[in-house]
Amino acid sequence: MNLIFFVKSATVNISRYTIKDIPGSSGRLDVISRCILSAIINGNDLEENIQIWIFLDKYGTFVFDSDLFNNESFPKNEILLTDFFVEFIKKTKKGEKYPETPLDSIKYSKLDIFDAIKNFVEKKYKVYTLDENGMDYKEVFEELNSKDNLLFILGDQSGDLLNNKELKKLNLVNISLGKKRSYLASSTIRLIKMNLQLLV
Repeated sequence: MNLIFFVKSATVNISRYTIKDIPGSSGRLDVISRCILSAIINGNDLEENIQIWIFLDKYGTFVFDSDLFNNESFPKNEILLTDFFVEFIKKTKKGEKYPETPLDSIKYSKLDIFDAIKNFVEKKYKVYTLDENGMDYKEVFEELNSKDNLLFILGDQSGDLLNNKELKKLNLVNISLGKKRSYLASSTIRLIKMNLQLLV
């Protein structure tokens, strides 16, 4: 099973970034870093066969593939990860290769989120959006098997993505981790991973 998460942010802005105030100076890049760690780290180790795609409106698309990083050097806390990610974004913007960072295995893409979703639909991935009003996840997960490849779309901080007409046209399956319950994106990722291990 290959497992992919999509997270989008319109707010991230690193033009005034300082490590002394990551939430206030980066447009909440700390939230994104928390999602990345939740997706590709298990305890103290990198997971296998998991990707998280980060769609930043101002900077492009960044793909973290757990299989491509070095387990020893990958920054496993939020502050370090955010600082190295900022370096990587700046390098990408300038088209530079240096300075080297432990995140140099990130893949950079110009694909927007809708084209990326369509690509994975064509590759026969089962694609789900996380929505408080969606189907109970247990019903969906019980139908899965270990050979299925899965993509989960977590939306963005504003909720605009889930209400986007282009997304609705794709007729994806909406699932919920609990009716009337709202989870942080990073907690949602952890819960999906945990429940997949239990049910698939």
